[in-house]
Amino acid sequence: MSKITFRERARYWFDNTMSRGTASLIGWLAVVSAAMIVVVTVLTLWLAPNEPEGVENAGEVLWISLMHALTPSKVASDKGSIAYMTVMFAGSLGGLFIVSLLVGLLSTGLKERLDRLRRGRSRIVESGHTVILGWSDQVFTIVTELVKAQASQKRSVIAVMADRDKLDMEEEIREHVGSLGGTRLVCRTGRPTEPRDLALMNLATANSVVVLSPEGDDPDAHVIKILLALAKRDGAHPPVVAALTSSRNIAAARLAGGPDVHLVDSDDTASRLIVQSSRQSGMSVVCMDLLNFDGGEVYLRTPKKLVGITYGEALHAYQTASVIGLRRPSGVVLNPPMDTVVNADDQVIVIAHDDSHVRLAAGKPSLDEPAVVMAGKAPAEPERTLLLNWNGRAEQIVRYLDGYVAPGSVLEIASDHPKAGSGLAGLHHLTVNVKDCDTSDRFALESLGVGLFQHVIVLSDDRFEARHSDTRTLMTLLQLRDMQSALGEHYSIVSEMHDENNRALAEVTEADDIVISDTVIGLLLAQLAENRHLADVFGYLFDSRGSEIYPRAAGDYVRAGTQVSFSTVVESARRRGETAIGYRDATARNKPPHYGIVLNPDKSQSVTLGPGDSVIVLAER
Repeated sequence: MSKITFRERARYWFDNTMSRGTASLIGWLAVVSAAMIVVVTVLTLWLAPNEPEGVENAGEVLWISLMHALTPSKVASDKGSIAYMTVMFAGSLGGLFIVSLLVGLLSTGLKERLDRLRRGRSRIVESGHTVILGWSDQVFTIVTELVKAQASQKRSVIAVMADRDKLDMEEEIREHVGSLGGTRLVCRTGRPTEPRDLALMNLATANSVVVLSPEGDDPDAHVIKILLALAKRDGAHPPVVAALTSSRNIAAARLAGGPDVHLVDSDDTASRLIVQSSRQSGMSVVCMDLLNFDGGEVYLRTPKKLVGITYGEALHAYQTASVIGLRRPSGVVLNPPMDTVVNADDQVIVIAHDDSHVRLAAGKPSLDEPAVVMAGKAPAEPERTLLLNWNGRAEQIVRYLDGYVAPGSVLEIASDHPKAGSGLAGLHHLTVNVKDCDTSDRFALESLGVGLFQHVIVLSDDRFEARHSDTRTLMTLLQLRDMQSALGEHYSIVSEMHDENNRALAEVTEADDIVISDTVIGLLLAQLAENRHLADVFGYLFDSRGSEIYPRAAGDYVRAGTQVSFSTVVESARRRGETAIGYRDATARNKPPHYGIVLNPDKSQSVTLGPGDSVIVLAER
């Protein structure tokens, strides 16, 4: 091995010094400038010792040399011998080079600093802010809902970190969300999987953290890595809500995140909503209304005046809010038995349009006893369901459907997907038939005998990218609606889509329910970011066990065409062991955005429900 020379060591040291940035370069420039000024001063004293006139010592010559270096134009006004003029010209020429180089370095350094600021690499100094880690289309839904939820707060902040350009993120969010009102948006460029980058978000003072499942291959691995990075950080962090796409990764994510993380299973939630919507027309609209911050919202209350009364009596306790259940130390229960006593350690779960509307009613409710109808429940009968297309969550959807339907029910699967109908062993109530079919083809659809089914589910085909898949779904919906009109057939249609922007197009097809899975998960994440204690409420709501939301014939509760107070509807449902939370006007079922759904009306409001209208209740099957 050859010996390292002094020259090599010096050059190595110099290279390392130069690589330290703008400050180091300016330092070397200052050293070169000082050396040049000293050389010019020495040459002037040697070659022109008595110049310029009136200069008496070396200090004054040094000052003149410095001025020539900093202001090269001074050479134009110099007078003296050739030697003096030559030295000053050389000094001014060197100064011109040095000043130009200094300006370039300052400009480059300033540009680098501005680029750093533009990339969003400074630490956030907010407190009580909501942090969103990662990027997907759900970010637009979450920001929109958080802006609504925090509208009453004076200083609310939403901070987003993703491995994207800061300005691009801000521009996209403002383009999709529109006005942010009084909420400030702060974006930072960084990798949420890196603890060093997470430090920029000031998590110790944040209100909550939302971890998004990104688009692309194996998104859950990315989410789990973010949860590990959060767990590795020194110091506490606020409650975390994270979305996963596959139930198989829940255990790993829970282990990575620890007890402060609430996990949302995207596939599971969307599958449950699709199944419930397929059997109960309008279910998706009801759930969307409960999940967003526009209409009815879910609140938890601990009113001392309700302690000791029964749940059935509590249903009339609020004039402008609807009681739907209890949050007990043992867990959440919606629509418990009417004789359940409210204890001191219970929280009452209510639906209200705003926090300020959750006030106890004065006096007893006004009931129209003659209008109350006590109809018996019809026994469950076998159903026929048609499932069009296939994707990764289809097996889960079929198994959830099997848990709802009566024995002897039939499911027909029509798709040209190579995996259609696979993995369905062990079903209890459903008999499954699979047919090879191009669901976008009119003749193929007609050959299925769609009119023989009560329910039709149109899934998004995962063999195509999201936009193309939505286009195919729209084509299928148009064909189905035209077939209904031409043949006079009646069956409910629920469809699954990816892009919220396609909802307006799908409404032309008059599908009974349209489930935008990304939007549903975004709404749920926003709700849990504001109040993670609602996780059990929504989990119970989407579960097939216990009470669920059902739109049921209004004539089974009150006399059709009779004007009654909504308190009367609530009382009629109470006597059946059910909780009434709203109604559906059949004449407005195709009018967006609520499609005739009215949640949580004022108890004193007069309503007239016709034969085609429905009462929306929480009830057992």
